[in-house]
Amino acid sequence: MKENKPLNISTTRKVLWGLGFALLLVSLYMALLFAPRERTMGDVQRIFYFHMPLAWNGFLAFFITFLYGIRYLIRRDLQDDQIAASSAEVGLFFITLALITGSLWARPAWGTFWVWEPRLTTAFILWLMYVFYLFLRRSIEDRDRVRLVTSVYGIIAFVNVPLVFMSIRWWRTQHPVLIKMGKIDMAPQMVQTLMVSLVTFTILYVLLLVERRAVERLEDRVRQMKEQIREVWQ
Repeated sequence: MKENKPLNISTTRKVLWGLGFALLLVSLYMALLFAPRERTMGDVQRIFYFHMPLAWNGFLAFFITFLYGIRYLIRRDLQDDQIAASSAEVGLFFITLALITGSLWARPAWGTFWVWEPRLTTAFILWLMYVFYLFLRRSIEDRDRVRLVTSVYGIIAFVNVPLVFMSIRWWRTQHPVLIKMGKIDMAPQMVQTLMVSLVTFTILYVLLLVERRAVERLEDRVRQMKEQIREVWQ
């Protein structure tokens, strides 16, 4: 009887990426065909099924940066810093797409791509804060110092995430409110489509985080090798 070969990392990644791609196709089908047409905004509302999961996973990514920043300060473990930095970069990617899809949705809904109202303004500030996070990662040469500085900065920057989330409840805003009186103000098929999209983009976030962390780990190894070579030649 032949023994089954263990599944290697490369094969596992291919399977997971295949699953993510398949779910993305399902999400596209549900968003474009399965979900009913919204009565007020029409078909443009379908952007919501991508916009909201993108924003949500951006927030999730920044929370992971916040959490692993704290872990790094406590344990000084290089792996914690790698995860924090990788998640910040993936989170910035998701928030950038959320801002773009939101602007595309706003144009037919509000008559303009951008309005300086509370939700959009706080979201843009959040985007700028994490752009600066990545700038810090690349501008400080001392790696121990950059890990310390960006860990502290990632913790502070996360304070803006709940501010963005609560902005539509604390101030008057044009941005629609999804949950009213504890219930999601959407038809059942719309809710189902949203839930599938949330699961899909969360899986994609995890996959991108794993891939980016692998790159971050390789970059750290290259830096260590360069430092060792310098020490030898000095």
